[in-house]
Amino acid sequence: MRSVIASNLVSLDGFFAGPKGELDWFVVEEEFSAYVRELLGQVDAILFGRVTYEMLAGYWPTPASAAEDPIITDAMNKLPKIVFSRTLDRVAWNNSRLAKEGPAEEISDLKRQPGKDLVLFGSGSIVAALSQLGLIDEYRIMVNPVVLGSGTRLFKGMKERLDLKLVRTKTLASGVVILYYQPMKKQHGHSAQEGPLSGSTGKPA
Repeated sequence: MRSVIASNLVSLDGFFAGPKGELDWFVVEEEFSAYVRELLGQVDAILFGRVTYEMLAGYWPTPASAAEDPIITDAMNKLPKIVFSRTLDRVAWNNSRLAKEGPAEEISDLKRQPGKDLVLFGSGSIVAALSQLGLIDEYRIMVNPVVLGSGTRLFKGMKERLDLKLVRTKTLASGVVILYYQPMKKQHGHSAQEGPLSGSTGKPA
C-alpha cells in the first residue's frame, strides 16, 4: 500500500506560513535542495489544499522558477497534482486535477492503488483532517531557526491528540533540522506508548 508523507517547513514556534502567508523566512540551500530532490523521487503524486496549490501554481510553471534546481522544477511541473478545494472549479497547472471526493475518501482510494508514495505539501487544514483519520503515514517536519510570532499553524484545526514516534533526524548546515516521525498506533483507547498504569494517579486501580 502506498504511504502518505506530510512534508512541511515550520518555524520554531510552529507556523508554516507568516501572518500574510509569506514564505520568505525558510532557508533554501544545497542540502535542502538535495532533500527535496530525494523526496520527489520517492513519490508519483503531490497533494495540496487550495491555498498551497495556488501559491505554488503561481511560481513553478513561470519563468521565475528558472533559477531553481532543474530537477526540482521538472518534477514539480510534471508530477500529477491532486487539489482539495470546495471553491475552485478548475485547475490549470500541468497534470493537476481537482479531487472528486473529500480528502478521506480520495486518500483512502489513492493509498490502495499501485505506485510510489504520495506527498502532501503545506495545507495545514488538510494535514489536520488526514491526521485525525489516521491517513498520514510519515511526517517530515523541517524546523527552521526563526520565530515568526504569528501566522498559520501547521496543524490548523487539529482537535485530537496525535502521538508520534521520532524515527530519524537530519541537521543541515543552515541550522534547519528535519524531524522524521511516524504516528503511534492506538490500542484499546490508548496510544501504543501508554502502559497499563497510565492514568491520573499513575497507580493501578
